[in-house]
Amino acid sequence: MIVDIFDTENLLFMVPVATVVALAFAAFFFKDVWSKDKGTEEMQKVSNAIETGAMAYLKRQYKTIGIVVAILAVVIALCTFAGEPTSDYLNWKVAIAFVIGAAFSVLSGFIGMKVSVNSNIRTSAAAKRSLGEAFKTSFRGGALSGIAVSALSLFGLFLVVLVYNALIGDGDVSILQPFGSLTPTLHAVVGYAFGASFAALFAQLGGGIYTKAADVGSDLVGKVEAGIPEDDPRNPAVVADLVGDNVGDCAGRGADIFESTAAEIIGAMVIGTAVVSAGALVGMDNNWVFLPLVLMAFGLIASLVGISVVRMKEDDDVVKSLNKGYYVTIALNIVFLAVTTYFLLGEKYWVNFFIAGIIGIALGLAIVYLTQYYTGDHKPVKGIAAASETGAATNVIEGISVGLESTVLPVVCIVIAIVSTYVLGYMAAPELPILGKVEPMVFGFYGTAVGTIAMLASSAFILAEDTFGPITDNAGGIAEMSGQPEEVRDRTDKLDAAGNTTKALTKGYAMASAALAAFLLFAAFFEIVAEVKGVSLTDVFQVNLGDPLVFVGGLIGAALVFFFASLAIRAVSKAAGEMVEEVRRQFREDKGILEGTSEPDYARCVDIATRGALKTMVVPALLPILVPVVFGLIFRFVLADHFDGFEAYMAVGALIMVGTIVGILMANFLNNGGGAWDNAKKYIEEGNHGGKKSPAHAAAVVGDTIGDPFKDTAGPSIHVLVKLLSTICLVTAVLFV
Repeated sequence: MIVDIFDTENLLFMVPVATVVALAFAAFFFKDVWSKDKGTEEMQKVSNAIETGAMAYLKRQYKTIGIVVAILAVVIALCTFAGEPTSDYLNWKVAIAFVIGAAFSVLSGFIGMKVSVNSNIRTSAAAKRSLGEAFKTSFRGGALSGIAVSALSLFGLFLVVLVYNALIGDGDVSILQPFGSLTPTLHAVVGYAFGASFAALFAQLGGGIYTKAADVGSDLVGKVEAGIPEDDPRNPAVVADLVGDNVGDCAGRGADIFESTAAEIIGAMVIGTAVVSAGALVGMDNNWVFLPLVLMAFGLIASLVGISVVRMKEDDDVVKSLNKGYYVTIALNIVFLAVTTYFLLGEKYWVNFFIAGIIGIALGLAIVYLTQYYTGDHKPVKGIAAASETGAATNVIEGISVGLESTVLPVVCIVIAIVSTYVLGYMAAPELPILGKVEPMVFGFYGTAVGTIAMLASSAFILAEDTFGPITDNAGGIAEMSGQPEEVRDRTDKLDAAGNTTKALTKGYAMASAALAAFLLFAAFFEIVAEVKGVSLTDVFQVNLGDPLVFVGGLIGAALVFFFASLAIRAVSKAAGEMVEEVRRQFREDKGILEGTSEPDYARCVDIATRGALKTMVVPALLPILVPVVFGLIFRFVLADHFDGFEAYMAVGALIMVGTIVGILMANFLNNGGGAWDNAKKYIEEGNHGGKKSPAHAAAVVGDTIGDPFKDTAGPSIHVLVKLLSTICLVTAVLFV
C-alpha cells in the first residue's frame, strides 16, 4: 500500500501527530473558555435566544442540504453501471466520498457556530472585568473553532485517502510507475472535494442571506427610521441579526475554509501524480504526491504556536496583538516549508519549490495588507465618509468606485505569484539527453500547487481570527441588550472593530487562495481528461478562445458569475423587505416597544430570516453544478461530432477558466466595496463628519446597507462558487471526452 504512515521517508506520520497535538490544544482552550462565567441572568437570556435561533436555522438548513446531497449521491452511484470509461471516474466509491466530504463540511460549519454561541456570552461577561480578559476569551473561542475545523479537514482527508488506497490498491506497477500509482485512489477521492465544496456553498450562501436580511432590516427601521442604537433590545430584528452573525460568519466560513483546504490539497495531489508519472525515468516517487498533506500538517503546528503567542495587555492595540501571532505562524511555515521540500523532493529540486512556497505565503500577506488598506481606516474609507456629507447618492458612487479600484493591485499580486511559481516549477523539470526537459508544463503547475498549499498552511490561524469577529460582535450585542454599563460596551466595541478587520482579511485570504488555486484546479481537470484520452497533459491543455465554440464556453462562465451574484443579492433584498415590514408592523401596532414597556416578538423576525434564506438558497447553489454539466453534455453529444479538432472538454475548460477570472474580480469588488462602506459608517460614528444622527451618518447607513449583501452574501459565496466549478468538472470530466 502506497499510503504508509509508518514510512518515515514520506513524513506522512506528521498528519496524525499534528492532529493529536491540535486536539490537545483544542481540549485546553475548550476547558479554559467553558470555565468562564456566563454573566447575569439577563445576559444569559439573550445568549440563549441567539443559540436557539442559530440551532433551529442550522437544523432546517442541514435537512435541505442532506436531501440534495442524497439525490446527487444516488445519481453518481448509478453511473457505476454506465460502463467504461465513465464508471472508472463516476461510481459508488465517488458517491461515498462525496457524502463524506459534504458531511465533514457541514460538521465544520456546526463546530464554528457552536463554539461561537457559547463563547460570545462568556466574552461579554469577561468584558465586565477587563478588556484583556474579554480579548483572551474571544480569541481562544475563535482558536478553538479554527483548530478543530483545520484538524478535521486535514485528518478527514488523510483518512479517506488511506482507506480508499487500502480498498482500491496502488494501480499498475510498470517500468514507468515502479512505485505504483495513487491515481485510482484519487479518482474516487475527488468526490470528497466535490462534496465539501457543494455543502460549503449552501452553508455560505444560506448563512449570508440570513445574516444580511436580518442586518438590513434591523438597520433600516431601527437606526434610520426609529433612531435607536445598534443592538437595541427594542428592535424586533436584533436577535435575528445576532443569530445571523453565527450562521453566516461562523457556520458559513467554517465550511468555506474546510472546502478550500480539501479541494486544493486534492487538486495538488492530482498534479503530484502527473509529476511522478512524468519523472519516473529519473526516479521520482510518491513523496511528490504526499507533499501537500505534509505541508498542511506542519502548517497546523505553526498555527498552534502562533495562536499560543497571542497576548494583549489592557492598553494594547487589538489588531497588532493578533498580527504578532500571524507573523510567528508565517515564520514557522517558512521553516517547515524548507524542511518538507528538502526531505520530500530532494536536493536537486527543493530550492525551486521552496521559493514557490514563499511566493504563495507572500501573496497571502500582500492581500491581507491590501484588504486592510481598502477596508480599514485609510484614504478609501475616509473618502467614502467625506462623500456622505453630500448625501446617499455620492456615498454609493464613491463606494462603488473604491470597490472597482480595489481589484487592481490584488490582481497584479496574483499575476506575479502565478507567473513566478509556474516559472520556478517549469525550470525545475528534469532534463534528459536528446529528449530535453520532461513535461515542464506539469512541473510548472506543481510549482503553483506548492505556492497555493503554502499559503493555505496558515488556515487554522486565519479561521481563528475570523471566528473571533462574530464572537466579539455578539458579545457587544449581548451587553447592549442586557443593559450593561457603558464601559462594558466600550470594551466590546474595541474588540468588535478589530473583529470587522479580521473578517475582511479572511475574505481577502479566501479570494487569494481561490485565485492562486485556479490553475491548480484547471490543471487537475485537464489531467483527468488526459488520462481518459490516454495522452499527456500537454496534449490536451488547449483552450483556444479564438474558436467560437470555445469562446461561448467562456461567455457562459462569465454570465454564470453575474447571474449567481444577482440571485444572491436579490434574495437578501426580498427577505430584508419582509423583515422591514415586520419591524414596522410591530412598532406601529405596539407603541410600548419603543417606549420600553413591552417586549418585541423576536421569534417572528428569526422565522422570517430563516424562511427567506432556505427558500432562496437552493437555485443559486445548484447553478454551478447544472450549468457546466448540461453545457458540456450538449456540446459533446450535439456539436463535437460535426467539427474536426473540437472536443467538448475544451469549451468546458473555457467555462471554468473565464468563470474563475470573472468570479475573482467580482468577489474582490463585492468584498472590498462592502467592507469600505461598512467602515466609512463606523468612521462617521466615531464623531467625524457630524457623528451619529447627522445627515452624513444617515447617508453612510444607506451605503453600508447596500454593501451588506455584497460583502457577506454574494462576495464570500463566489469564493466557493469558483472552486465548485472546478471540482464538479474534475469529477465529471469523463462525460465531456
